[in-house]
Amino acid sequence: MSTILECRALKKRYGTKEALCGVDLTLETGRIVGLLGPNGSGKTTLIKLACGLLTPSGGEIRIDGKKPSPETNAVVSYLPERIALPLWMTAQQAMDFYGNFYADFRRDAAEDMVERLRLERTQTIRAMSKGTREKLQLILTMARAAKLYLLDEPLGGVDPASRDYILRTILTGYREDATVLFSTHLIADVEAVLDEAVFLREGGVLLHERVDAIREERGKSVDQLFRELFAY
Repeated sequence: MSTILECRALKKRYGTKEALCGVDLTLETGRIVGLLGPNGSGKTTLIKLACGLLTPSGGEIRIDGKKPSPETNAVVSYLPERIALPLWMTAQQAMDFYGNFYADFRRDAAEDMVERLRLERTQTIRAMSKGTREKLQLILTMARAAKLYLLDEPLGGVDPASRDYILRTILTGYREDATVLFSTHLIADVEAVLDEAVFLREGGVLLHERVDAIREERGKSVDQLFRELFAY
């Protein structure tokens, strides 16, 4: 396995507030990683730095050995927390847009997921429910043949009936040599698909461990460990 994402003493400040304070993190290829932590712990900031949407205040971040740039964006598929497509677009037009914009977009995979999740191709994003919008955005993200998938709260507004299918999509929709990093608060729902868990607290990495090791060596589920680490 090779390294797909590496952070060294990574820092990010917003004015006087330090959102990330010296993050050291290495992610290998072929892993599904949960980015876990309470609100304000730095999860979204770390994902946006990896996408090149933010610039570090200190330290460095590398994607496939390179600084975030248009070159690395070609191998990164990003799912933002909020819909990032024009509201006048239909699901069909959104697939057309992704197909024209991204060389690695797999139209057949997107069409299959749209069918399975029963999205209406001619419905505009404006007319969609919050959960349907999130399904569409996730479909578009996972239909790319990327090296690194960065998913910010992919299950936040999705109904429980669709959640299992979406998790299966994340599990099977990416190449075996790719890596998925996603933030979530729904730990009990997702831990079955996780290989590793990264726990953030107050802008730093509190723990980065294999899920198997958490269960076998600590005798806890990821959800139990999260509740223990972040108990008030």
